[in-house]
Amino acid sequence: MPSAIVSQSGGPTGVINASVVGVIEEVGKHSEIDNLYGSIHAVEGIVKEDFVDLKKLSVNVLEGLAASPSAALGSSRDKPDAEYCEKILSIFKKRDIRYFFYIGGNDSANTCYIINNMADEAGYELRAFHIPKTVDNDLLVTDHCPGYGTAAKFVACALMGDDLDNRALPGIKIDVIMGRHAGFLTAASVLAKQRRDDGPHLVYVPERPVSMDKFCSDVEGVYKKLGRCLVAVSEGICDTDGVVWAQKTKAQEEKDAHGNIQLSGSGSLADFLSAQAKAKVGIKRVRADTFGYLQRSFAGLQSPVDASEARNCGRQAVAYAITGKSGSVAIKRISSGKDYAVELFRTELANVAEKTKSMPDEFINADDNGITEAFVEYAMPLVGPLPKTHYLGNYPRV
Repeated sequence: MPSAIVSQSGGPTGVINASVVGVIEEVGKHSEIDNLYGSIHAVEGIVKEDFVDLKKLSVNVLEGLAASPSAALGSSRDKPDAEYCEKILSIFKKRDIRYFFYIGGNDSANTCYIINNMADEAGYELRAFHIPKTVDNDLLVTDHCPGYGTAAKFVACALMGDDLDNRALPGIKIDVIMGRHAGFLTAASVLAKQRRDDGPHLVYVPERPVSMDKFCSDVEGVYKKLGRCLVAVSEGICDTDGVVWAQKTKAQEEKDAHGNIQLSGSGSLADFLSAQAKAKVGIKRVRADTFGYLQRSFAGLQSPVDASEARNCGRQAVAYAITGKSGSVAIKRISSGKDYAVELFRTELANVAEKTKSMPDEFINADDNGITEAFVEYAMPLVGPLPKTHYLGNYPRV
């Protein structure tokens, strides 16, 4: 009897394990699948045949797994080329693996696409299915990506607390948030706003280049008006010449397996922006934080909607594969607001592989330093209820 395999790739998220659980649950309903392997560290584990038996997990373990952040099977940043994929396919043939479920972003979709095409050319019957995952929310076709809602909730909660901190000890505070090419996660910072003068007061996303002169001028303008300024900046923010500011600092030259400048995991951009603001705006109290990897795997902060959709994407991938199809699971929003609802559908792997989307224009304000209400309406259902806070400094004096 044929077997199936599931693995996780790229950056971990708060709900990627829920997708694994969805796959396990749905595979358990189909007697035609003999074994369900979990590959440790993604494609690297496949070529090493480093597998665990996922059919032996108890219900209690599955529920705990679904609520756990990060990638329980381990992940990988390997970008398989044709030779690498040939090795993967040879393992599939050896183990009679006919179903391949790969949870990840656009590069993971591309790996599925390559292996699926190789199997077709070799006459090997394989169903390769990509299950969407990314905190960046930058996959094409789908309305949003599992993993984004939970990471966005973390960002909103962090900015909520940071705004209160900035009120207590006024100054300039800069928060650098994940997002190489897409600003969806940085934009989620505005979900923290409850009062008219709440921060973030300025939000900069990769979709809109900004000069250092404009950045400092914007900060100075807010500071003069409010006596403080809280700024949210995407790690991928770039200058008007299109070069990312993180690269211009020359403090971060490390590149990942895909040839990209390593943006997360370093505070160089935050330090650079802080120094620029302090020197050009002339404010002594300037602080900066880089959220880094905390955004991806913060325990106890799952968005219920995000976790549910991630699990359902895993289930649906298996359901599609059993009918003889390969592809990628995508989410379609059919209603918003209090009546928020979605439906899942299948799209071709070629539609998702190695492609990214950016924030639409209607989500970014005309001054390129803020986020619109249209984005708030888009994102709030994905994040769910947020804490309510109070600040006494706005109360009448006696």
